[in-house]
Amino acid sequence: MPASRPCASRERVPAHCTQHHRARKPENTPLYQVVQHHLESWLALKRTGDAREDTVPAFVERDFRKYLDCGIFARGFGRARCPRCGHDFLVAFSCRAVCPSCNAPRMAETAAHLVDHVFPARPVRQWVLSLPKRLRYFLQREPAAVTAVLHIFLRPVEQTLRAHNPGAGLRARLGGAVSFLHRSGSALNSHVHSHCCVLDGCSMPGQPLTDR
Repeated sequence: MPASRPCASRERVPAHCTQHHRARKPENTPLYQVVQHHLESWLALKRTGDAREDTVPAFVERDFRKYLDCGIFARGFGRARCPRCGHDFLVAFSCRAVCPSCNAPRMAETAAHLVDHVFPARPVRQWVLSLPKRLRYFLQREPAAVTAVLHIFLRPVEQTLRAHNPGAGLRARLGGAVSFLHRSGSALNSHVHSHCCVLDGCSMPGQPLTDR
């Protein structure tokens, strides 16, 4: 069997190969270097704080450790072949955690799925549920409470949409909603909150969705 020729070699690589795949070097980015050099110190500092407020949730630590393996060939890779020219190239495994390179395509895929297969051809509005700090501790540890609070939140959203829909009666209901639960804030603090994509209209039993 003839030896394969990697695209990363010094040979002349066809243009279409380099356009479709370029190996990332996350270890050279400022974000990676900050996490690499300060993660252990940050975790140790948090462990010395109040056990109820300052400790880092297990999923946050797990995602950061996975991020340090993202795009690093020493941590695993897949081998792919260009069907047009026969060149082989290596693709490092992704973390699908806090890495911007992993989150961006995942968000794009989710948005495309919602638009193509879930939402009807109607306007969609985002509603954000943010909770007082005293409640965040309990919701962080009680999944059932998160679901209950979300249902409570959607009730006034439904009432607001009904009030702004001319002719909508008391039987009008929320047209549909998809909720995305976030468990941390921008400062990596424990902050349970939800981003809800809600169809901007109401529906009547047995009737199509009404426009706002």
